[in-house]
Amino acid sequence: MAEVLVYVDHVDGAVRKPTLELLTLARRIGEPVAVALGAGAEATAATLGEHGAVKVLTHDAPEYADYLVVPKVDALQAAYEAVSPAAVLVPSSAEGKEIAARLAVRIGSGIITDAVDLEAGDEGPVATQSVFAASFTTKSRVSKGTPVITVKPNSAPVEAAAAAGAVEALNVSFSEKATGTKVTARTPRESTGRPELTEAAIVVSGGRGVNGAENFAIIEALADSLGAAVGASRAAVDAGWYPHSNQVGQTGKSVSPQLYIASGISGAIQHRAGMQTSKTIVAINKDAEAPIFDLVDYGVVGDLFEVVPQLTEEIKSRKG
Repeated sequence: MAEVLVYVDHVDGAVRKPTLELLTLARRIGEPVAVALGAGAEATAATLGEHGAVKVLTHDAPEYADYLVVPKVDALQAAYEAVSPAAVLVPSSAEGKEIAARLAVRIGSGIITDAVDLEAGDEGPVATQSVFAASFTTKSRVSKGTPVITVKPNSAPVEAAAAAGAVEALNVSFSEKATGTKVTARTPRESTGRPELTEAAIVVSGGRGVNGAENFAIIEALADSLGAAVGASRAAVDAGWYPHSNQVGQTGKSVSPQLYIASGISGAIQHRAGMQTSKTIVAINKDAEAPIFDLVDYGVVGDLFEVVPQLTEEIKSRKG
């Protein structure tokens, strides 16, 4: 059975959920071979093996922390040359898509980004994408070279499937360009205790109707009652009410949670493009004609300042 390279997104050995989803998809088209780089790479092996990785190729060097992207591309190219895989799968983060694009150029292959599903095909893996602001679903495959495919978080279930997870050292030679862009400083992001926006199973977002940064507290309270991430529309972000890192939409982050709750968001196409693939969508808006109601599973026409606190209290009472 052909091997499939899976690029591992981890933090000091703790494997992030999108990588485990990739292993589920990789097993549909071959035998997953994981590529873990940087500090804690070997510590990922147990988790990766539990989720189907037959091998874990590891390499650690200061270049991965000290420089941007290119050292990781060098390493992934080395893994590609060592394995000759049927496909290369990478999480669809901003960094992941840059790594994937650079690798595709180097090996002369086609690339598919932001896939939401993957299946085996007679002429290679077939990827499903949501395109044109999620207005259409397409199926496509790479016609030249080894497919390089990035997959959006929450696109596949995390399924345990015990495999060897044998650790092998990867031999990497860094190119001259690897040290072209140096990291000069880092500022730790303050932890909110909430899940990462793009990985969360539930997202609660606020928009123009929240009417002020101080009012986002009620959005956060609802999110915390559900164990959810907090999102914001572009209007709310542009007004300075919430950080840009939490923006959901075409110029922000794309999310695909099991449950998406939109409060005070009209549903302009820019926002819909970032959340339309959510499994269940709930909207709260006092304007019954708001475009958001065209795509929701459940809609509440009402004042969010009355509805959201009541919903929060109801959830808390049922949990209690």
